[in-house]
Amino acid sequence: MVTLFAPSFAARLTRIPSPRRRLLSPPTSFLRRRSPLTPVPRLAAFPAAKLSSSVAPMESPSAEDRAAGLKLEELNWDHSFVRELPGDPRTDIISREVRRACYSKVSPSVEVDKPELVAWSDSVAKLLDIDPKDLTYAQCYGGHQFGTWAGQLGDGRAITLGEIVNSRGERWELQLKGAGKTPYSRFADGLAVLRSSIREFLCSEAMNGLGIPTTRALCIVTTGKNVSRDMFYDGNPKDEPGAIVCRVAQSFLRFGSYQIHASRGKEDLEIVRILADYTIRYHFPHLEKMEKSESLSFEVGQEGGSVVDLTSNKYAAWSVEVAERTASLVAGWQGVGFTHGVLNTDNMSILGLTIDFGPFGFLDAFDPSYTPNTTDLPGRRYCFANQPDIGLWNIAQFTTALMAANLISKDEANYTMERYGNKFMDEYQSIMTRKLGLPKYNKQLISKLLNNMAVDKVDYTNFFRVLSNIKADTTIPESDLLVPLKSVLLDIGKERKEAWTSWVQIYIQELASSGVPDDERKAAMNSVNPKYILRNYLCQSAIDTAEQGDYEEVRRLLKVMQNPYEEQPGMEKYARLPPAWAYRPGVCMLSCSS
Repeated sequence: MVTLFAPSFAARLTRIPSPRRRLLSPPTSFLRRRSPLTPVPRLAAFPAAKLSSSVAPMESPSAEDRAAGLKLEELNWDHSFVRELPGDPRTDIISREVRRACYSKVSPSVEVDKPELVAWSDSVAKLLDIDPKDLTYAQCYGGHQFGTWAGQLGDGRAITLGEIVNSRGERWELQLKGAGKTPYSRFADGLAVLRSSIREFLCSEAMNGLGIPTTRALCIVTTGKNVSRDMFYDGNPKDEPGAIVCRVAQSFLRFGSYQIHASRGKEDLEIVRILADYTIRYHFPHLEKMEKSESLSFEVGQEGGSVVDLTSNKYAAWSVEVAERTASLVAGWQGVGFTHGVLNTDNMSILGLTIDFGPFGFLDAFDPSYTPNTTDLPGRRYCFANQPDIGLWNIAQFTTALMAANLISKDEANYTMERYGNKFMDEYQSIMTRKLGLPKYNKQLISKLLNNMAVDKVDYTNFFRVLSNIKADTTIPESDLLVPLKSVLLDIGKERKEAWTSWVQIYIQELASSGVPDDERKAAMNSVNPKYILRNYLCQSAIDTAEQGDYEEVRRLLKVMQNPYEEQPGMEKYARLPPAWAYRPGVCMLSCSS
């Protein structure tokens, strides 16, 4: 059982043995605004013939857009995954164990009838500059689910169209989720419903707006067909509108992509190496160019212990970078109050991206034990406070797969986990310091704040946003100290007011010591404390109207979430606390049914 609050997420890391932490990497800016992308031509059509013929655009493209638009056959398609990695010799979609293969060729088989475009992300279209021939495929991978090895999983309803190399040389993989059965569908139908597709689409783009690494989503299209789903796993399925979301990422490789081959023993171990070489070549090319002169040697364990030289083993350097990207990602989640909900190893991106948006949730009232996943309720393995630990546990499973294939040693695996812990602490401390506008990290002050927030169930996002209104003025009368926070400190009694007043007094003293002008600090804090997050009730409101054929709320919500740090006058309702109906099953908490 998770305690109500742990003073530091890092404290949980000590429960998992790891080598002595040394040589901290310098913290890097994480919750930062992204610079605009260089404009490139807009896609001319959704990349699937069955879906493009009768789909109306959301808005009429300008003459410039029409002139610049590229047809599918004009895009710079590449198929490196299929070209360079071993594939399944069979082409049927019968559910089965697929061995000695990284993918199975499969074509979309979903039936459509008068499809409609629900929403479209212009920013993703700009990434792609927008023939897939017979090279569409579903990926093979395995994974630990809720801590237990589940064997082969794979893309049960996602079909990759191929890779586009855009005008800036960036490689982007396009994938249709909900496009039909594959050999990895098991007993499922390979389809997706509008409800889950809208959630994935909106959260992909919301995370990008927050500056957190994530897979992206180009668009959603309804299929015009119903799909039966038992949303609550209670034996009462119902028909829901079907849909397909086009997901975009530099790669959809996961920890489980390597685990599945390592789990099958000698005959598949070489595939782990082949896949690792492919991944490094296309996604971590700088690791193939390391030289001894870079002096990337580190001592592991006690003084005089083993030395890890990252320049002598690219796989060790790769595992360290994967660990650090993962640590940065999880720290970013903790900073904005995001709970993934299903942190199985098959849902962990090798690139450190947020991937597979199922029963996710952003914190409303601060509760470290919060989980948005009904399946996770018994043990709360994937609750908000546990995410840093689970990230480390998943890294341990990833390094175990690499050790099985003799790509890294035990010392290198231990060092990888050590670097995860160091990187998470660096990033998390940096994020929390900036969220409070402090001159330096103050563990005691931050721990006391989070404890107060948990006791009084304070809204996580709104609190940090209004915290920037506090002035660094030590002469403010005690009776007025809580005035800037009155909109977020609701229904607290005398004892709790005293606790908050005490905290604010210490906080103001810290701010005053920094000498930073109030306006300057407020701007800096607002750049890392979003005003808008994708609360589950906002998603549900958009879903409810979309299921009636009205997609405007989805599009409006997309626009708001693309700029979460801006005030956006007229959109204040999207920053409101959840209404009473938001706490019903299926809104505040969800199952994996989609």
